[in-house]
Amino acid sequence: MTRVVLATHNPHKAVELQRIFDAVGLAATVVGLDAYEPYPDPAETERTFEGNALIKARAAAAATGEIAVADDSGIEVDFLNDMPGVRSARWAGVGASDEANLRLLLAQLADTTDDQRTARFVCAMAFATPDGREDVVRGVMPGRVILEARGANGFGYDPMFVADGQTRTNAELSSAEKDAISHRTRAAQALAPKLAVVLGEARS
Repeated sequence: MTRVVLATHNPHKAVELQRIFDAVGLAATVVGLDAYEPYPDPAETERTFEGNALIKARAAAAATGEIAVADDSGIEVDFLNDMPGVRSARWAGVGASDEANLRLLLAQLADTTDDQRTARFVCAMAFATPDGREDVVRGVMPGRVILEARGANGFGYDPMFVADGQTRTNAELSSAEKDAISHRTRAAQALAPKLAVVLGEARS
């Protein structure tokens, strides 16, 4: 089975993407960056999820010599003019914890009504190869933000996000339930046929 490098040190993301690839029938083993020699994190200088996903995928492919996949994901809140957006992971500052980011977002939405807190999770997912081939796709999960954190599953903003059609937060859903509707699943499903062509060529 062909190995694909996922440009992250987050083990949750690697496990999640492996589940998704398995579900869509993509024959690839997902390996995180901790399995490779460290290299400097590329500066995420783009203002779009797609641009930053490509930056990370290109850097991982160049550093490891492997086919690399990267995603740039975050939450867009309509009341905050689509912020935190690409700054989701560092909304409370560079190196901020999930808890700190959650606290800040909750504080910013404290005086809003339920219908003002419409939001969406966005995932741009890209692949890049050492010889310069690349592509990028987008997946979206619409929903709303609630004013309390609930649930122990998931990560990031999952404890305060309720997807459309759900009554539980992402962090209250099982992994299978979340995978069925997530922005990352939708992006991976869109990327899989494109990536399968490249993986097929690598195995031939």
